[in-house]
Amino acid sequence: MTLALSAQGLRPLAGCSPTPFIARIREQGDVPERAPEREVLLLSDPAGRPVPLGYRGYLLRQDVSEWNGFQVAYVLAPELHYLAEGDVVRIHPARRELSVLYRRASPSNSLLVTERCDNLRLMCSQPPRKQDDSWLVDELMDLIPLISPETRELGITGGEPGLLGERLILLLEQLKQWLPRTGVHVLTNGRRFSSPDFARAVGRVEHPDLMLGVPLYSDLTEEHDYVVQARGAFDETVRGILNLKRARVRVELRFVIHAQTYARLPMFAEFVSRNLRFVDHVALMGLELMGFAKTNLRLLWVDALDYQRELSEAVRTLDRAGLSTSLYNHQLCTLPAELHAFARRSISDWKNTYADECGGCQKRDMCGGFFASSSLRRSRGIRPFLG
Repeated sequence: MTLALSAQGLRPLAGCSPTPFIARIREQGDVPERAPEREVLLLSDPAGRPVPLGYRGYLLRQDVSEWNGFQVAYVLAPELHYLAEGDVVRIHPARRELSVLYRRASPSNSLLVTERCDNLRLMCSQPPRKQDDSWLVDELMDLIPLISPETRELGITGGEPGLLGERLILLLEQLKQWLPRTGVHVLTNGRRFSSPDFARAVGRVEHPDLMLGVPLYSDLTEEHDYVVQARGAFDETVRGILNLKRARVRVELRFVIHAQTYARLPMFAEFVSRNLRFVDHVALMGLELMGFAKTNLRLLWVDALDYQRELSEAVRTLDRAGLSTSLYNHQLCTLPAELHAFARRSISDWKNTYADECGGCQKRDMCGGFFASSSLRRSRGIRPFLG
């Protein structure tokens, strides 16, 4: 049986089970006679070759005129030909869909745990949805044992992971058990950790390399609450940060720069250096023009050239306080030279792109580039460094 997995909706052949499943990809090579049932074998040129038995299915990069009809096969659409050994996918035969859950060669793998959220940020790149998506955690519990133990870092994202409650703790324990050498970075608004018991539960996992990234968008209660569109969020977030640090959990403080936040960058930095000096890292971040950020573009957009003074002052304050500080999602040509040492290549590889002007730039390899969504707006300062 052969099924073409593509967005074009090719017809599945009779007899193919409609049940979706998760599997790790193996490529033909030193394959045992009986393969694990949670793996699929990827074949680039299957014609005329003996096919090892025992796999859950077989992925074909090209259609073939003859195939062993007793083995389930799926013809990959051309846009999926990048799949390789160690990648993990979800195959949904009835929908003719293949979703890539993990790419072994990528440094930017993230696990979506929920689309629910108790904030409604003006610039949320993935607007929340009110629905029961508890199946996502069930799927991740099955996925984690299939991920390569050599993976350097995994992201946990949402929605708001804190809404999972005890299931977040179980997920962290699963990651510790199966991937003890893999760093885990959880993106959370921090509000649920205003409960000391919940924060302590995270600490008791004792994950060897865990950090929680918590956003704080102002030194003023009313401004932070306006950005996240949730009254009382500032107080809960700050209490959450305090509780996490008491539980010996590492915390990264995140500040997204846009038209509603940049003016108070210096005051924010002063607030952090006086009151939250114990956080482990501070990330000052450029805006991703997706989701609500795209909808609210006129309200949020500001050219990085127009907040250079505020950004420079904030970085100097944080650096003098001894706080580890990074600039994410900024192009080097839009930053003062004194800030280049703080800029990081932070955009996930699958979102990352460069402008035509970057072609001859001598600093391109050091520059973070653009979000793919940046075509909506770009700084007037984009130019190549030519020496």
